[in-house]
Amino acid sequence: MFALAGLLVVIVSVVFGYIASHGNMLALWQPFEVIIICGAALGAFMVANPFIVQKKVITMLPQVFTGSRHNKTFYLQLLGLMYCLFQKSRQQGFLSIEEDIESPFTSELFARFPDVVRDHEVVDFLTDNYRIFTLTGLPAYEIEAIMDNEIEQIQEELVAPSHALTRVAEGLPGFGIVAAVLGIVITMGSIGGPLEEIGAHVAAALVGTFLGIFFGYGFVGPMASHLENLGTHELKAYLCIKACLNSIVSGYAPPVAVETGRKLLPPEMRPSFIELSDGLKQYR
Repeated sequence: MFALAGLLVVIVSVVFGYIASHGNMLALWQPFEVIIICGAALGAFMVANPFIVQKKVITMLPQVFTGSRHNKTFYLQLLGLMYCLFQKSRQQGFLSIEEDIESPFTSELFARFPDVVRDHEVVDFLTDNYRIFTLTGLPAYEIEAIMDNEIEQIQEELVAPSHALTRVAEGLPGFGIVAAVLGIVITMGSIGGPLEEIGAHVAAALVGTFLGIFFGYGFVGPMASHLENLGTHELKAYLCIKACLNSIVSGYAPPVAVETGRKLLPPEMRPSFIELSDGLKQYR
């Protein structure tokens, strides 16, 4: 919501200032300039980035306006899921959760936490690393080292969309210049004609430069920064899982293990101790 409000402030400020200076809004209506700039930027984006990064950008962009999918409800369910897994394995043995770990998306236990199950990457990280512990019995420091290496790779994947969009933002002013140069070429073909026609062509060329800068610094650049913040926010879920698994491997009780993970969550999304305690009561 705040992102949408910010974009509206950008648009209103520029348009109001232009109109207040006796500008003609029709002079800014240059759809073919928009096609040149946006089309070239989209093509360059597709060439520069593998399909998996393009797909990730498309998936994450709606969250700029709707907020992160990792909200307080998600984290409460994530902590509740880990509590149930830890408690079940402690009371009934590791064999009791083998089916849940091997097939989490068809597991009745996982089905109780729909928000978490929808995030396949988080579920895979949790089940893969818990499986390593149950199968190998490695000590806590070795499990932690394995998770650290994987989290480092995940962090690179989470910031890749923002880096891709940042490069688009940096290139948009250049594509604006391309549109302007093409406009000047058209203008040169009108030399000798009416001054009004020449003036209109020059104005259209200058609008191309304006649009490239406006789109780059007013829209795409800020959205790229927001995607980076979203990636940093999503990383907290993996750090939370790491802390909980490391605690349970070290021999701590399930309630203590999930409390360890809770402390690593973003402050604005972190359930309070009482909220977590009340949430866990339904699983005991």
